[in-house]
Amino acid sequence: MPERVIPGRSGGLIPWGAADALWAGLTTGSAVPTASAVFTCSPADAGVGYVLLGGRVVATVKASGGQWSVAETEVRRAAAELNAVEMDCLDLVRIGPFRGAPKKECNETMLLHWRQRVTRELQRLGESERAVRREGGRASHLAGIDWRRILVEQTRDGTARTWWLPRAVVRLLDAAEHAETQWLQAARTRHGNRAVTEPPLQARAADGRQTTSSDCGAASLRPYNGELQGQLYSALSRKPDTSRKVAGWTCAVCRTAPAAVLDHCHEHGYVRAPVCHSCNTRERPDHLYSNDIRVASHYTHLFDTHTADWLRHWHRCPGCRARTTLPLPHLAAWTAHVACRSLRPTHRDPRGSRARKPCGVLRVSWTGSQNAPGSCLLTVAVDFCPSGTHRVLTQIAYREAAQRFGTWLAETAPAVAAAAGPDRLDGLPARFRPVVADTSGEGLALF
Repeated sequence: MPERVIPGRSGGLIPWGAADALWAGLTTGSAVPTASAVFTCSPADAGVGYVLLGGRVVATVKASGGQWSVAETEVRRAAAELNAVEMDCLDLVRIGPFRGAPKKECNETMLLHWRQRVTRELQRLGESERAVRREGGRASHLAGIDWRRILVEQTRDGTARTWWLPRAVVRLLDAAEHAETQWLQAARTRHGNRAVTEPPLQARAADGRQTTSSDCGAASLRPYNGELQGQLYSALSRKPDTSRKVAGWTCAVCRTAPAAVLDHCHEHGYVRAPVCHSCNTRERPDHLYSNDIRVASHYTHLFDTHTADWLRHWHRCPGCRARTTLPLPHLAAWTAHVACRSLRPTHRDPRGSRARKPCGVLRVSWTGSQNAPGSCLLTVAVDFCPSGTHRVLTQIAYREAAQRFGTWLAETAPAVAAAAGPDRLDGLPARFRPVVADTSGEGLALF
């Protein structure tokens, strides 16, 4: 039987059982589903000095009697922050598996590395009975979120499985991992070589017991102002302090979430900017093959609703900016989504509505390479047409697509267009260094 929260003790300490009941009760109506035992179920280990609830680090403290407790006010603050999150269940982000993803087991009592952990758990499904049930039959959660209830699994070609979560949840878990990293760094700095399981900040509560503050002076994030402009990703990624610098910036695209990775141009090799995992995933083309992408719904965000932000970000690459274009997969997606919008057939809604729905799913492929634009050809097609009558919509030469994009750019984002072109750039590299010489060869995929 869970312990009752004592009325009027909102500023005091409560045991874990009461904290579990309080969290579950406060987040009942949250758009993001939460777990019911966040202090006592995996991966929570409140004995290390903290528990993640949403994007907040909630510190724990061992009272004089040996019982671990937590400040009730911190649980309430974390619940209020989570309840304020709005979630669109259709705006999904792929979380795995990815090629080259690390397979090494991580210490679940320390950093979550939540994407690898989720992928690892899901890959166990079907292997044994333990994959269906966690140790002791307890439910698994991440930062107090019951991620299994909102996970979407997609299967391609009947074999390859991918897993997706709503973007709002991905941002929340990214923020949780960032907050955890900063908490641990602050604890180590404050206590030197002492174990981080000790409460980092101690203060006496009114009843004489010790309490712990979760505000460990985490380093404040700073906006990105082009500090890495013109640098090659291949050189910068080898520097040992790059990850630490990236974690200190705010995402250069959404400007709200903490940065986690360095986004770079795969054609020219230049760093664009530090971005969060969510923006990095949103920008990634949905490749079917090395020279074939599906033009999914997330391109509406890239080319319609937040166009100027993304165009400015892509043109942080000196190569793309000088040529007033985009990397080949992005230019191909733009051509299908924008330039060929009027060519896409529509069908009457089978539910009887007067509105007409776009036909099937857009796909664009190309032959040749952007480094030989005279022979590069883009082919825009429709897959999964209800009537089965539409296939290839049009074929557009790379040079024509790039010219159309330049015209559209000047109309859509004049400030970005004004800074583009080889005659309008200061500090332009004397020689571009493309990473990919030809996408038509074996093993030369852009991504």
